[in-house]
Amino acid sequence: MLPTGAPLDWSLVDIAVPRSPDRLPGVGMAGFRHRASAPVDIAMVAHPSVTLFIDLSEGEGLVHHTHGRDVRGSVAVGLLPGDLRAGGRAGECLQIRLDPVAAAAALGTSTELTGAVVSLKDVWGPDAGRAEERLRAAASWDERFAIAADLLGRRLGTRPTVDTVDAEVAFAWRQMRTSKGRARVEALADDVGWSRKRLSARFRSQLGITPKRAARLVRFDHAARLLAAGHAAAGVAAESGYVDQSHLHREVTSLAGLTPTEVAVAPWLAIDDVAWPASSPTRSPVRGGGRLPGLR
Repeated sequence: MLPTGAPLDWSLVDIAVPRSPDRLPGVGMAGFRHRASAPVDIAMVAHPSVTLFIDLSEGEGLVHHTHGRDVRGSVAVGLLPGDLRAGGRAGECLQIRLDPVAAAAALGTSTELTGAVVSLKDVWGPDAGRAEERLRAAASWDERFAIAADLLGRRLGTRPTVDTVDAEVAFAWRQMRTSKGRARVEALADDVGWSRKRLSARFRSQLGITPKRAARLVRFDHAARLLAAGHAAAGVAAESGYVDQSHLHREVTSLAGLTPTEVAVAPWLAIDDVAWPASSPTRSPVRGGGRLPGLR
């Protein structure tokens, strides 16, 4: 059973980001250190990426819970994990976001992760334990980021994206992100010279999700950021391409297991533009794990 605890107080969390965030295309990283020893309960929100949580805590660490299943320690979270929570003693954690194209090249089994949370060892094998040991022994977050980039770079080098994901599928994914989920599948198929049926089949077989579901996830991510920034639900619905506020409510509930009101105050989103500065170009990232004041 998932350990219970108080909601995470982000004012007690140090956050570090890499000095060179664009070192690996399609890969983002952030480091977290919780300065309190009390158990916590963290509600997470779906993101259009495959996410690795490498638990560097001493002792029991975190437990991730979804679909009635608990996974302790370092995990890989696929697309559309549903209602996802983490609990226990947070300690230190390295989070790595891989866009689905990069995940297919780095993990090879990313399609099997859709809707799931599994132990990192299940997708990384013995390398997972060795990676944790190297990362724990590192003297700084900068060193940890360099180690993680080297490990991922080697995996990307041995599994070239061009051999894993069709250029047409990669193009369709990029267009979905650029359009914030509003690109139509028919138009994307026309752009790459494929039928809609072929694009859907290849997209699903290589990224583990249909283009339509991918667009829904990207659109939800855009809406969630607007809600967390304090925008009213009616305006978010219009800005994000939903038919109306009721449509937004149904989609948010379906993808996150939360209402728009709950998403608006989700603590995980409150630090998103700090941990992932590329999502908010006006924010200045804090380097080296310094404490960040003023988090909501």
